[in-house]
Amino acid sequence: MLAGEISVRYNVLFARISYLNSVRVRLDRCEVQADVRIAFRQLHINLEEPLMAIQATEKIWHNGKMIPWQDAQIHVMAHVVNYGSSVFEGIRCYAPAGSPAIFRLRDHMQRLIDSAKIYRIEIDYNLDQLCAAALELVSTNGIWPCYLRPIVMRGYGEAGVNPFNSPTEVYMTNYPWGKYLGHGNVSDGVDACVSSWSRIAPNTMPAMSKAGANYMNSQLIKMEAIVNGYVEGIALDVNGYVSEASGANIFIVRKGKLLTPPLGNSVLPGITRECVITLGEDIGLPVVEQMIPREMLYLADEVFFCGTASEITPIRSIDKININNGVTGPVTLALQREFFGIVNGAGPDRHNWFTPVPVKDRSKQPVGV
Repeated sequence: MLAGEISVRYNVLFARISYLNSVRVRLDRCEVQADVRIAFRQLHINLEEPLMAIQATEKIWHNGKMIPWQDAQIHVMAHVVNYGSSVFEGIRCYAPAGSPAIFRLRDHMQRLIDSAKIYRIEIDYNLDQLCAAALELVSTNGIWPCYLRPIVMRGYGEAGVNPFNSPTEVYMTNYPWGKYLGHGNVSDGVDACVSSWSRIAPNTMPAMSKAGANYMNSQLIKMEAIVNGYVEGIALDVNGYVSEASGANIFIVRKGKLLTPPLGNSVLPGITRECVITLGEDIGLPVVEQMIPREMLYLADEVFFCGTASEITPIRSIDKININNGVTGPVTLALQREFFGIVNGAGPDRHNWFTPVPVKDRSKQPVGV
């Protein structure tokens, strides 16, 4: 383990101990000691998880040009820094059959455009141009498999809340990135909790826009889960129905049906969510979008997260209640086989989800993650 990693991880330890000390006035000595022992056991687990540092690549796409990674800088008084005025995407590029191909590229870029439209952000590039930029970026950097992050933001302009006099900046990066939730085999489940934080309410922040500001809510959900020893938090909507995780959609299997919350429960219209619905139908599984009460999470036969980062990640327990005795169930495994069979190239791309990347320089070696 590198010294920097040790420092970061023991800073996490210090933060957790500080948190426990902050509530010691409400606990007697034995309870505090028990909580500290639990925290150490939880921290031991978390210390084994890989840190998710971003690996710098050669170029970043900015407003139609390739610039060096280190030159992608914004002013501290940019509108986005002060008011969170950005929309973005997370996209994966896989290497089926050894060659790079971007997964659901046009769908991701269309969602980026839609997110910007909701926030009245004018983008100077159309769908085809944004897709071409992503292909050029992967080809130029020679990095695959990888994660792509297009960002549309309000730049340096007016100081007030009014965003209209601030310029629109478009950036696009790509870098190697592996497993997001948990570690080890993709069939291993993770431990989750129901968050005390609700998902953003309708007609407050638009949940259908993948906006940077929305993820302040996600950060609260994620931090609470980590502090309490879980990998991820599950948020309810303002009416107490299941919504989604901090950065992933959620599905449950109950009595032979695949259930997921509808978009009206403050749910981001996930691209991978759409894939899971399609794959469920492919294998003859009834798929239903319906409101899900919290207690159904505990009674489910199977539960899993899905998203571009998390792909399909099984959940083995929620609030320390085991799902399927803590074992990944047959439906989740079947959907994983279908999904990873496509993205890893073991099966055909029967839904035309991939856009191949034209590689300019074959001497550049792909990066394994």
